[in-house]
Amino acid sequence: MNQALIHVYLMPGMAASPLIFEYIKLPEDQFKIHYLEWVLPNPKEKLQDYAYRMSKKVMHDQAVLIGVSFGGVLVQEMSKFLNLKKLIIVSSVKSNLELPRRLHTIRKLKAYYVLPTGLAKYVNMFSRFAIGKNKVSKRLKLYQKYLSVNDKVYLDWAIKEIVCWKQQEAIKNCIHIHGDNDFVFPIKNLGPCITVSGGTHIMIINKYKWFNENLPELILG
Repeated sequence: MNQALIHVYLMPGMAASPLIFEYIKLPEDQFKIHYLEWVLPNPKEKLQDYAYRMSKKVMHDQAVLIGVSFGGVLVQEMSKFLNLKKLIIVSSVKSNLELPRRLHTIRKLKAYYVLPTGLAKYVNMFSRFAIGKNKVSKRLKLYQKYLSVNDKVYLDWAIKEIVCWKQQEAIKNCIHIHGDNDFVFPIKNLGPCITVSGGTHIMIINKYKWFNENLPELILG
């Protein structure tokens, strides 16, 4: 009799769509991939309450939950309501102690209330004026393709919740995969993690071969 499939749920980063996982492929005779998407938060909804709502979208016991960046923070909160086989975070942090100093400063000053998150809706417009194959043009095209949530209410909420995240101790047995060239969450601030050489904050996209080669062993090991 064939072994039951392992269900793997993938949660993208802040404002990103599941398209960031388009190159992630796992052996289909062992794994079944499910894509999670951001939903708009309720007014003044706490991250823990949002995570409880999102945990209802995981329909299988002993599933694998993988989250990227702020999605990594979310899946850690979701794991508190689930019976998981494995919890994996990518390009993320395991506690608020691993957040970079600038985010601690933003929290102390409550500067998250004045960040220009409303500009996100203009990404598509900016991309029309980015002419040529320069870095700005390529970056805008990436934003246009992979960032699907430009709602100001969501962005304000997401920034506040990650800046004010209360988790101070890493969840036991959480697997943390991180690039050594991540400028959003510098690796120097992190505790133990699996390091991907040359990996940036978007390595789930441009280092997908590493994940395709290593995720099965990390899940089954």
